[in-house]
Amino acid sequence: MGDVRWITAFLDLAPDVHESATEFWLGVTGATLSPPRGEHDEFATLVPPDGDDHLRVQRLSAGPSRIHLDVHADDHSFAVHTSPGGLVWCSVSHPAATAPAAVTWPGGHRSRVDQVCLDIPSEQYDEECAFWSELTGWPVDDGKVHDEFRRLRVPEGTLLRVLLQRLDEPTGPTRAHLDLATDDRAAETDRHVALGATVVDPRPHWTVLRDPSGSSYCITDRRP
Repeated sequence: MGDVRWITAFLDLAPDVHESATEFWLGVTGATLSPPRGEHDEFATLVPPDGDDHLRVQRLSAGPSRIHLDVHADDHSFAVHTSPGGLVWCSVSHPAATAPAAVTWPGGHRSRVDQVCLDIPSEQYDEECAFWSELTGWPVDDGKVHDEFRRLRVPEGTLLRVLLQRLDEPTGPTRAHLDLATDDRAAETDRHVALGATVVDPRPHWTVLRDPSGSSYCITDRRP
């Protein structure tokens, strides 16, 4: 694809939860919503207070909520593709290069969405890891703490990191979820619950939550 330096995550939202989920993620990120665009005003951008955007929303005409990725490269016009495991991604050419800063919330803690995690069934894990590395040109780093994780080594300044998680299930589609970094996970979790999230599974280094669309995501202890 040429030099890939940016990935945007698209929250594809079912029509019945589009409005509530969009409001939730605006609250989570501190972003503002761009004017709608598209043939049916189905697309919008979560515009950060500074830097380039890396999160967008789409109102689906039908079907469950999901995430797809836009892969930015200078030498590609728009096209829709799928990974070997069936994850939808789009090649786009519009530039982005400046990561927005973490947001400081009342009370002093900080957070930002800084990672997309690809959830990959075990039988296609190696193929999917190789595909995303070849597509982006970003090397794969093996996990040092958890054997089920690898990550792509993103270029300096690229905000949306890519984590590759091997699931216990052997087959099925590859899907994706968002991860946030924060310097106070308890305070950040409380903030999300007040916005409408549900805590699903507190872990030693991250907490799994569910947003108003029913989609899972994680708050982690990574420095924001």
